[in-house]
Amino acid sequence: MRRAITLLYILLTSLMVLSSADATSTINKTETLTDNDTVHYRVAVLANYGVAKSIARWQPLMDYLTSTVPLASFEVVPLDFTQMNQQLMNGQVQFVVTNPGHYFSMSDDFPISWLATMKSDKHGGNTFAIGATIIVRKESDLFTLEDLAGHSAVASDPNALGGYQAAMGLIHSMDYPTEHFLDNVSFLGFPLEPLIYQVRDNTADIAITPFCTFEQMVAEGYINAEHFRVINDITPDGYDCAVSTPLYPNWSFASSDTVPLTVRTDITRALFSISESDPISVIGQNRGWAAPISQFEVIKLFKALDLQASKEPLYIQAWQWIKLNQQWGFGFIGLFIIATIYHLWLEYRFIRKSENLLATERQLKTKALQLERLQSAAILGEIGAGLAHELNQPIAAITQYSEGGMLEQAKHYGEDSVQYQLLGKILRQSNRAGEIVHRIRTLLQRKDTQSIDFDVCEQITLCLELLAHEFLSHKIVVESQFNCGEMMLKGDKVGFCQVVINVLKNAIDALAETHHLQQSLKKIFIELSVVNGHLQLKIYDNGIGLTCSNEDFKTTFFSTKENGLGLGLAICNDVIMKFGGQISLAKCESDYSAPWQTGCRVFIDIPVNLPPESYLNDPKFI
Repeated sequence: MRRAITLLYILLTSLMVLSSADATSTINKTETLTDNDTVHYRVAVLANYGVAKSIARWQPLMDYLTSTVPLASFEVVPLDFTQMNQQLMNGQVQFVVTNPGHYFSMSDDFPISWLATMKSDKHGGNTFAIGATIIVRKESDLFTLEDLAGHSAVASDPNALGGYQAAMGLIHSMDYPTEHFLDNVSFLGFPLEPLIYQVRDNTADIAITPFCTFEQMVAEGYINAEHFRVINDITPDGYDCAVSTPLYPNWSFASSDTVPLTVRTDITRALFSISESDPISVIGQNRGWAAPISQFEVIKLFKALDLQASKEPLYIQAWQWIKLNQQWGFGFIGLFIIATIYHLWLEYRFIRKSENLLATERQLKTKALQLERLQSAAILGEIGAGLAHELNQPIAAITQYSEGGMLEQAKHYGEDSVQYQLLGKILRQSNRAGEIVHRIRTLLQRKDTQSIDFDVCEQITLCLELLAHEFLSHKIVVESQFNCGEMMLKGDKVGFCQVVINVLKNAIDALAETHHLQQSLKKIFIELSVVNGHLQLKIYDNGIGLTCSNEDFKTTFFSTKENGLGLGLAICNDVIMKFGGQISLAKCESDYSAPWQTGCRVFIDIPVNLPPESYLNDPKFI
């Protein structure tokens, strides 16, 4: 967005330069016409007493210049300060008649030349005739400048030298703070008569008027002088009007630099040749024109008030320029909107590309991790195959020794002896160990396992018997609830037992890590049921619960145990998937049917094809 704003500023500057060049080119083209063509010029004047009075006052001077300057005609255009700036910038006027303060302000933005200074029709024709008069009601309790603080005032315009600016300069020179010195200042514009009417009607406390406005209104019968009073009257000797501020040079006749030098020279000569008794001077309320007067006092005033800093902000000037140059302005706005949309589109594409790159990077990391796990699995397969081969020999030896022992015990003591029973248990466990080793080897080598029919309830009971010693040593209470009768399942019997034992071992480890205050509350609950043709085995414990996601536990070599290999649940998941089922882990608090709200729940779901009699003992089908 910042780049778009920078582009906006550069384009605006370029368009303003082009517009100025176009205006200059237009004037130059106009001036290069043939000798028989007349060039029409528009002269802007401040309409301080209204449009009609301004035209009546200044049009005779325009007619005089038309008759005096060769091949040129002149038209008066009454404007206020803002309009004058706009039309001068747009090339709609070529000359201005304004106060030196306004001229000084414009000279920073527009190339203009001061041709002559107007001599006042009063005060002996003095050229210093710009100032401000501060007027209050006669019965007002305001008598000094200090008394004005905190009161409301009216003025014509903040850029009026003979008014608001001169008054603020006076307040500043008296070491009073100009900022917020007055409570509220309303700028009423032109004409000037309403300024004093506001004080007369008690709408405002103070009127800041141009020099001699008060006396002119009295002379024309608009107001009664006895009803008003002038604050800080410092009228110089020989002057006809009361004034409250220092005086500054009178109005100036200025020209845009686009006007040819010969035309400016002819106008200056024509202005200097007007006598003070000429009807043009009488109607124009002046005594002719003099050479340009120094602006030193005006410059000092502007520096004191730092009025240059209070210019309109750049964005306001830009908007005014756009309004004056609609063809360029709206085209530029459209270009800016298109550039902004394009910028946002690029930002969107960049974000999308960044997201795709991040997603690709994550996928590559995942693939690398999977490759690493596959390599580890391959290595483990080789190690496991060798280990299984090596374990088969001691297991075979244990089997043979236990069988031999049983034969000797049966021969001498009979099959009912305690030793015979113990050797029988050793034989069964050695056979089971051999089957487990064989199955692990088959799993690692990706060979098909043996599929047989087995009773699920019987195998779960067998697993509980094998772990009975560990349950007792850890003081774990185990409860089971089988909601079905004899439940036959076809598949890897050893693998199924391995899954149940692994899940129970994990529950024992989780319960071993619980807080010491919970030692007497360690529980495991096993629930077996058949629902809609699916065998559902749920194993609950009230241990420490899950510490990561369900999918992480199924990942090979992932373990939350300090010495764990991360193979147990991965192998369990593989075994259950061979049954066509699935295994999942969850917190007990997420299972509304759980016997408690803490710990972990392991859920095994396997589809089965049951004969009708298998449902008879299932309460869900009664």
